[in-house]
Amino acid sequence: MLADQDHIFFEYQPKHTGAAVCEMFRGYSGYIQADACAIYNALYRGEGRTDPDDPAPTEVGCWAHARRRVWEAATVVKDDASREALLRIHALFELEQQWADLAPAQRHARRQLASRALIDDFFAWAKEQYARVKDARGLVATAFGYAVRQEAGLRRFLDDGRLPMTNNHSERALRFICGGRKVWLFFGSNDHAGAAANLFSLIASCKLHDIDAETYLAEIIHVLPFWPRDRYLELAPRYWRATRARLCPKEIAREVGVITVPPRESDARE
Repeated sequence: MLADQDHIFFEYQPKHTGAAVCEMFRGYSGYIQADACAIYNALYRGEGRTDPDDPAPTEVGCWAHARRRVWEAATVVKDDASREALLRIHALFELEQQWADLAPAQRHARRQLASRALIDDFFAWAKEQYARVKDARGLVATAFGYAVRQEAGLRRFLDDGRLPMTNNHSERALRFICGGRKVWLFFGSNDHAGAAANLFSLIASCKLHDIDAETYLAEIIHVLPFWPRDRYLELAPRYWRATRARLCPKEIAREVGVITVPPRESDARE
């Protein structure tokens, strides 16, 4: 889980089911961007709500997954419509790249002026292509069927300038887990897997904020015995540079020893 590019969380679940996903996001009602795996449908139906009156999470589709299926059809089957779909999707990504440094409000405005018309044309055309191939099996039908069925989620990034077109950030953070488990084989128990997920969360968040993970963990282990439990968020990688700057340099430089806890920044200002 990548939380607005502030934190990365890994949470171990023994089963890959809708019930597990609903438990992970229990009570959450904002945007969720993920692939189109069926296990998320229960979450979007509101089965993870703690209050029946709360809104269900809003699905945000991933254009990278849609593009991947089109690319397979274009390269393997050599389908002309799939090649055209690639070009249409590429045009959307090029616009996003041009607007990467804009504030969310500005990006949202540009999307309404340029991207929305391209999206409307794409889905009107994609539905025609899917009607042509939907009775056949194969990569072309799969590619256009995915795009048509996921239209609502794929359009969602137009609603808010903060929303990216893809969930590639979370996919990249997960990649080293998928590669590592080929040599790790297994964890000793569910508790061990949960503890490992906590460690993965800290390391991945350090990478997200360009912090050396080994140094961070060594310093956090030094600080933790003296730190108030209700102020744990100040030690997260997202805030660690600011917190570390308020510690005594001599104390943090020692491998062991007492750490003087500074007051909260709000208390210090008062």
